[in-house]
This record gives sequence, C-alpha cells and structure tokens, in this order.
Amino acid sequence: MSDEYVALSDEDSEEDAHGYPHAHRQPPELQGTVSKWTNYIHGWQNRYMVLKDGTMSYYRNQNETAFGCRGSISVRKAIVKPHEIDECRFDVCLNDCVWYLRTSTEEDKHQWVDAIQQHRLECDGLRRHGSALSLTSNTLSTTSGSSLKKAKGLREKLAEIDTYRDILIRQMDTLQSYFDACAEAYKDLKNVEVTCNGIEPEHESAVEAALALDGGAAADSPLPPPPVAVAAAAAAAAHRKHSPPRHPHPHITKETLEKHGGYAADFKGEALTFKATTAGILATLSHCVEVMNQREDSFRRRLEREAERRRRLEEKLKQALAYSTQEGHTSAPPRVVVMGGPDYEEGPHSVIGEDEFYDAVESALDKMDEEEEFRERLRQKQRAAPQQPVTTHPLWPQIDKLTMEQLGYAQQGVEGGVWQLFAEEGEMKMYRREEEEGGLVVDPLKAVHQVRGATAHEMAHHFWSPDVRFEWDTSIEQMTVLDRISKDTLIFLQLHKRVWPTAQRDALFWSHIRKIPPSDPANGDAHDTWIVCNQSTDHPDAPKDEKVVRVDLTVCFVCQTFLDPPPPEGEAPTRDNLLTKITYCSVVNPGGWAPASVLRAVYKREYPKFLKRFTQYVVDKSTSQPVSFSGLQIKDHSKHWRG
Repeated sequence: MSDEYVALSDEDSEEDAHGYPHAHRQPPELQGTVSKWTNYIHGWQNRYMVLKDGTMSYYRNQNETAFGCRGSISVRKAIVKPHEIDECRFDVCLNDCVWYLRTSTEEDKHQWVDAIQQHRLECDGLRRHGSALSLTSNTLSTTSGSSLKKAKGLREKLAEIDTYRDILIRQMDTLQSYFDACAEAYKDLKNVEVTCNGIEPEHESAVEAALALDGGAAADSPLPPPPVAVAAAAAAAAHRKHSPPRHPHPHITKETLEKHGGYAADFKGEALTFKATTAGILATLSHCVEVMNQREDSFRRRLEREAERRRRLEEKLKQALAYSTQEGHTSAPPRVVVMGGPDYEEGPHSVIGEDEFYDAVESALDKMDEEEEFRERLRQKQRAAPQQPVTTHPLWPQIDKLTMEQLGYAQQGVEGGVWQLFAEEGEMKMYRREEEEGGLVVDPLKAVHQVRGATAHEMAHHFWSPDVRFEWDTSIEQMTVLDRISKDTLIFLQLHKRVWPTAQRDALFWSHIRKIPPSDPANGDAHDTWIVCNQSTDHPDAPKDEKVVRVDLTVCFVCQTFLDPPPPEGEAPTRDNLLTKITYCSVVNPGGWAPASVLRAVYKREYPKFLKRFTQYVVDKSTSQPVSFSGLQIKDHSKHWRG
C-alpha cells in the first residue's frame, strides 16, 4: 500500500487576532488495498478500503468505487484493536460488528490505525469555538460518574440530555449579557473619544488630568486646572450627564472592550442556531425512543430465542460431562472448538492447539469414511434388489397422478391477473404468485421460454439425467441415487452448497421423465412433448440431518418441439427447423428461516439465470449430435456423485 496522508500542521492550534482558533483541517483521507476476513468459505480477501469523513468503506477492487461500496462502518465511535500476535493485523469493532483487517506491512497497519484514531477524535459540531472543547469535557465529566454505570431507560437518558441543554442555554445567556455589556461600554468609550477629538497633542495630559479630576482621583490637587483641562472636564461632565450610569462590571478593561465588544451580534446568532439545532436533535431522539418502544416485542422474541439456544447448549454440555463421569468412561469429554474468527484457521498465528487441530481433522476424515460406507451399502442393496415392475411400486400411483396433474397445470395460461410478471428477457418470461406458509416464502413460479436448435427430448433428458447434472447445476455439492424405481424414475438425494450465512440444505425427491403420446390432447400441434416431474418424498436410507435443512419441492419441466419452418417434404428435419417451447413450474419451501424480502430478491436474480444457462447448455451440447426426438439412454445409476 503506497497511499499516504498529511498530518495536521501547527496552524491548526493557533489563534487569530481576536483569540478565535483557526478552522481545523479535516482528518486525513486514506485509501488502499487491505486484506479483510470474509467467512470460513473464502477466508482472507483483498478489498479496496476508503477512509473518509469518519466512515470506512470497502469495495471489491478500486475499479468498483464508482458503483457503490459493499459495506461501511462509522469509525467515530469504533474501537481499534491491534492484534496481540500478528503485527500486521488490527480489528475495527463497533457494537456487534467486527472487521478483521490485515495489511501487507507493519508500517501500513500503523498508518491505518493512526488515521482511524484521528477520525475518532474529530467532532464536526464542536470545533468552531475555542470554548466548545471545554464545554464538551465538562458535560462528559458530569455524565461519566455512576449514572453511566446504571442501566437507565432511553427516556431517562433523553431527560438528561434535555437538562444539559438547559444548562448550556443558561451559560450562553450569561455569556450573551457579558458580550452585551462589552458592546455598550465600547460605544461609550467611542463617544468620549469623539467628544475629546480636536484637542492638541500637547494638552492630552491635561485632558487625562481633567478626566481624573472629574472622577475624583485628583480632588486634593493644590494646582488649579488649566483652561484646556477645564474645557475637557466640562465635556466629560456633559457626556456623563447624558450617558447611562457606569456599567456594573468595573473589571472590563479597554483591551477587553476592543477585543470582545464587536462580537456580541455574532455570538447571538450562534446561540440562536445552537438552540434550534439542539431542539431538533431532541425531537429526533424522542422519535427514536418511540420507534425503539414499538420494536420492544421483536427484541423480546429474539432474546427468548437466544435464551432457548443457550439452554440447549448448556444441556448438551451437561450430557457431555455426565458421559465422561459414567462408569467405564474415564476419558475427558470431547473438546469443542469455537469458530469465532480468522484466529481459528490454519496459519502461523492460529490459536487452535495441536489436540484441537487433530480432533477437527480426524472428525472430517471420519465423516468421509461414513459417506463411503453409506455409498457401499447403497451399491450392495441395489445389486441385491430385484427389479420390480414399476406399476407395483408403492410410489407409482402418486408418481403417475402428480405427473399428469402437473402437465395440465403447466399448460394453463397466465391470464386473469393471478400471476405477476417479475422478470422478462427476450423470449423468456417469469411469473409468480406471492404466498407464504408458516412465515416462509413458497411463491409458485412459472416460466415460459422458447429456444432453437434442440428438441424437447434433449431438453428433458439433460434436465432429468444424473450423469450430466453437475455440468449445468453448480449449486450441488454431492448427489446420490438412492433408489431406481424404473428406467425412467429415480430417487435422488442432493446436498447443496452452503451460501453463508444461510444454513446448508438438501433435497430428497423422486424424478420421473415421460413422453406424452401423440394422441394425448396435451400434445396439441407439437411434434412431440416431454415432461420431467420432481416431488419430495421420504426414504429410509436418508433420514433428516439436524445440521442440514431439508427443502420441500414440486417441480415440473414441460418441453414441446415444433417444426418451424417445416422441412421440405420427404426430408428429415435439421436443427434449423427445431423450435422448442419450455414451461417450468415450481413450488419450493426452503425450510429453516430466512427473510421473505431476501428470498424473493434471490429468486428474482437466480431463476432467470438458471433457465437461461441450462437451455444454452443443452443447445451447445446438442449442436454436434444427430437430432433426437425419443429414446432413453439409461446407465447404471447405483452410484454416488460429488461436485
């Protein structure tokens, strides 16, 4: 990092001719590339950081600074914690938000830490006058006692702020009267100077003597005053006769008058501005208190959930301790490694001990062995199980009925205002109906699309076949065919990749592919029609895992091939004659808990990308292949796939 900042100069602490401090310069702006801990999947990532106006923001790289930051944090009240071991690391903490940062050199770390500290010391509203700092420190010293140690309510804190405001207003009124007195005395002094104007310089001492005599200071002088002095004394007496009484502040000197007498109006304007500003702040804080009171129920529910989670963890800990003390179990309870940040990863500064590190690796290896044993049991079971007719399988009535229902559902129109268009790109249109079940988003989706260069059979086969699923579905971590009901019906168990901070999810479902007979009315004018139907189910070899959320789904994928334009009579159609219309319908219950707005935003972003990516994949895959309208190429699916 080559970025540098300029330190504040000495001029910032000097005062002008009237005793007012110069305007302070803004704290340094700093920007450059810093490593930021993201999560356990991606670890440390280089991010472009910008520190400006008390806010620290980060971008993926410098080229994205014009498109908005990915995150920001206010450093005015943040705490900066240098790492105890790693000399290039420091953490920026604000309440529950913690940024783990690491620079390339120790000098760069000190540069960032110093800049953040200067932003923390900067206070925009209290640097205009020299007395502001002392006023702030006085207020802080008043509130830094036992009152801050007590858990007072927000309304009580608001009343304290109102009290401090009244104190400040009274202090300003006192200062205002002082400045007004200086202004009046300053005017009187100017009038005296005007009255005495025109006296020759050699008589100035006489004038001073006359003024002193007029004030009683030379009452015992034996010498009579000269005529000039008498005239000056008469002028002073006349001025005193028509002037108000002497000001009750005899300590105000001529220098004080010249220094402060002309600033009474400026201070009055600043005082009025301060009063209006503080009144607005109090009104805003009062509104915030009302909002916080309204959200009290939500906070209470969160607290109850956290208390329940803690209770469960305490019960598990008690069970582990009880297990270690039972007869025949002399070993210590298993160690629990808490993953709280980048300190618990492999590296020279890792705080994980050797035993904990070995336990974590051994646990992962044991899990891999269990998965291999599970796959082996599936292979043996499928070799031993005789292939039974599909119509005798317990799931067949459900499969046959649901497939035909979904076919009719897919061919229904989207008119009538029931469906809402939420994405459109070229020939692809995606509709939805907003529905929730138990607080979870289960919006039914329907997409219509058409592509050229591929048949309905090719589209449906690639959507159904497990042999090519990893080529187009990048969300799958591993996939297992648990059962083979028939050559066109399989039972899948799919484990999807985790997207932090959501929980990991899996799906257990049967998948059936079928060609609709030409005589079926659903075929219409199409050359051929294919459907793939997926439905969640249960299986004894795939019980639910407490650590993984199981998705409930119903999906149908209907494809129809049209010859447009039709080939010449007597000639076989080519790919230039193929037009395939696609209808995709799904109802997915993601399980777990996730905000409805987030799920709908993800659906709007990912579903169009998925359908466009899949159809383009099939077109590219089929370009060099002969045109295929029917026929299934079934392989031995008694195996396990891992992405």
